[in-house]
Amino acid sequence: MILEDTIAAIATPPGHGALGIVRLSGKHATSIAREVLCLKSDLRPRHPVLAELRDPAGDLVDETVLTFFAAPRSYTAEDLIEISCHGAPVVLRFCLDRLVQAGARLAEPGEFTLRAFLNGRIDLPRAEAVRDLIEATTLYQARVAARQTQGAVSNRVAPFKTQLLDLIALMEAGIDFAEDDVSVAPAAEITGRLEPIVAGIEKLARSFVYGNVIRSGFSLAIVGPPNAGKSSLFNRLLEQDRAIVTEIPGTTRDLVSETAEFAGIPVRLVDTAGIRQTGELIERLGIERSLEAMSDADITLVVFDGSIARDAEDDELRKRAFSQGRAIAVANKSDLPGWEAREGEMAVSAITGEGISEIRNAVMEKLGGSPEIQAETGLITAVRHENLLREAAGMLRKAEEAARAGAPHEMILLDLYCAMQALDQITGATTADDILHRIFATFCIGK
Repeated sequence: MILEDTIAAIATPPGHGALGIVRLSGKHATSIAREVLCLKSDLRPRHPVLAELRDPAGDLVDETVLTFFAAPRSYTAEDLIEISCHGAPVVLRFCLDRLVQAGARLAEPGEFTLRAFLNGRIDLPRAEAVRDLIEATTLYQARVAARQTQGAVSNRVAPFKTQLLDLIALMEAGIDFAEDDVSVAPAAEITGRLEPIVAGIEKLARSFVYGNVIRSGFSLAIVGPPNAGKSSLFNRLLEQDRAIVTEIPGTTRDLVSETAEFAGIPVRLVDTAGIRQTGELIERLGIERSLEAMSDADITLVVFDGSIARDAEDDELRKRAFSQGRAIAVANKSDLPGWEAREGEMAVSAITGEGISEIRNAVMEKLGGSPEIQAETGLITAVRHENLLREAAGMLRKAEEAARAGAPHEMILLDLYCAMQALDQITGATTADDILHRIFATFCIGK
């Protein structure tokens, strides 16, 4: 990318709509806009201006509204213009073509946000959060991403960098005064300062377990023997009648999946065929798919009919589900006489709704969403951030060991600087160009 170019792109999604926006950013934005559009009044920052979009022959194509954001008080910290047209794709494309003919260049994916980062308008975690905000499918995801666009992640990392920088400065001073035999930073002080930094960084890294669930959603498979009420429970969790429910065992022969929300997080619910020994070909194929769904799911609900006795097949299924990953055992039909739950099973009635909210809460806790974690701001949602935090924590642990072993301060400082470099890569202070391009390549064009 040549960042001195003036760039242009359609900023609204493809398709017909009432309005569409074309963006223009760069040092020649105003002159290009004046060449392409017939302005009805002078440009003033943050004041909408009526303008006509005409073809080369002078015929009117559209009446538009142009808004000018002057540098540095714009999204990109450059002169930026947004042209609001009627939302016909042909009009938007024509407007974009005219801007390119007048000297603009088509923007690369994420180039507007990249310029905002490179011009110091936002830091890298805020830039990455813009992408998450655009891709949010639930209001909760949008809230988390919005907090990150305001600097929630950067604010969590900043104190660790400050404390680490203070320790580095102290140890560098100790090296300067080494010939005077003055121990500015004894080993006990070094380890004492490092311990809270490491603990804080590791805690922040652990928040990725739940943060990744927020960002990406999760899958939940409902498995169990025939006639345990799996489809009824599926419908109750989905809050609509999606799966067929009968008293005939083996009604569900194939996987049925739908998307719902748990605590504002997208969840792909999968209803499966009842698992039992059978010689019937179609049912056996359905059972094989059920077992595959159980192994692929992020979490499994193992549903049993609590109103009847269990057998060895039930015990084997429960054991298999828990051995493959995170699972919750459920005793369904608590509304029926003779119902009984075994140890470790949750009581639920898919008919009355009893226990449904408790199951939702248990699922979220299994996924790392304890009430304390859910209340936190600045959760880590990007695997890149988690890897860098763990790298920083690992280098600081090495520095602690070196200090306890009496290593020279020069050797300890090498580990401290490596940890600082990892933290700097989170905020973008030392991020390599190829990493930047990988990050912004995942953005949509026009943002």
